[in-house]
Amino acid sequence: MREHRPYTYVTLSMHPESAPHVGVSFHTSRLRVRAGMLLSNPRPYLEFGSHEADVHISTTGAGPVTDADLATAREIFNAAARYLADCECLHAEQSAKDASDTAA
Repeated sequence: MREHRPYTYVTLSMHPESAPHVGVSFHTSRLRVRAGMLLSNPRPYLEFGSHEADVHISTTGAGPVTDADLATAREIFNAAARYLADCECLHAEQSAKDASDTAA
């Protein structure tokens, strides 16, 4: 069986006359996920982090909560629920396969 080691992959693409693009891929169970409220300028935040990279999400322009911010928060919530459901399904399938392989 191939060993899967945790890693974080970060890329930065910069092209003339274009906005930079940053990509962050977390492939680790060592991921920190936090949410809270910044008190100095009240606004919610969501943070994903590993030893190698951090991603912070907050309101548009770090200002008041907009309708677009609410839509984004709902998208994050729905995507996280789907991710959880997919992880649970695959984990159950893998556990059942491991149990049958052990019994054989």
